[in-house]
Amino acid sequence: MKPKPESKVRPAINFFFTLPRLGTGGKMVAVGIGVVVFLVAMTVLAPFIAPHDPTQLSVGPPDAPPSLTFPMGTNRLGQDIFSRMIAGGSTMMEVAALSVVLCFCIGVPLGLIAGYSRRLVDSPLSLLMDSLYAFPGLVLAIAIAAVLGRGVVNLSIAIAVVYIPTYFRVVRSQVLTTKELPFVEAVKVEGGGTLNVLFRQIFPNILPSIAVIASINVADAVITEAGLTYLGLGVNVASPDWGFDIYYGYQSLLAGAWWTVLFPGLMVVLLAGGFTFIGEGLSEVLSPKLRNR
Repeated sequence: MKPKPESKVRPAINFFFTLPRLGTGGKMVAVGIGVVVFLVAMTVLAPFIAPHDPTQLSVGPPDAPPSLTFPMGTNRLGQDIFSRMIAGGSTMMEVAALSVVLCFCIGVPLGLIAGYSRRLVDSPLSLLMDSLYAFPGLVLAIAIAAVLGRGVVNLSIAIAVVYIPTYFRVVRSQVLTTKELPFVEAVKVEGGGTLNVLFRQIFPNILPSIAVIASINVADAVITEAGLTYLGLGVNVASPDWGFDIYYGYQSLLAGAWWTVLFPGLMVVLLAGGFTFIGEGLSEVLSPKLRNR
């Protein structure tokens, strides 16, 4: 009989419970992962656990305060805010994940090439990235989103353009340091090609830094997506979205309906905070000096 393949769930659970042993950084990573997993699971299960259709109008009185029937109240359209909070993270998570993938696929290779190549290639790339980095992030994202229009892909592209220079600068800096190390020089002496040196020697050694940047980048992408949606540059208004709920709830806030803004704002803070905890915790865990402080 063939042995049953070992489940990958148990090692992941064991890894999660060993994180607190790594000090403060490990505890931060564990808390961040717990928050993010909870929010992702809540969003995935939204069709089954949401008490009402999040897009349905007039399920209750307009701007009704929190009660037993509507734990988070209703908005101006009579929609159940609790149901919208459960389902409203899907678009934000999609945009954040896709923007990070785009940043990784563009910023990391360009950083590797610039850091390893000579000034003929490095200088133009560095100048381009520094030019993008000089723009205020939100202003640049607003300009790109306004040109591209609504949609998950367009929002992801607008956010990715803002953060690609960060990946580029971190990777380039790491490559400039790593390519001078003895083990890389030894591979060069043995006749190792450029691709071999870049992707088999240098790239694995800079992955921890990329993981930290990616985690923090997701948190930034969440905040940026909420800001773009608040300004009317987000997804279709028919889709439940925390950023749009903040924008739409602000009109009711002026009339005293504080719950229309409070709860979607808390959800955005929770999601961004979860990824921030992961990023900051990874930074401490992967840095011996910070870990032993």
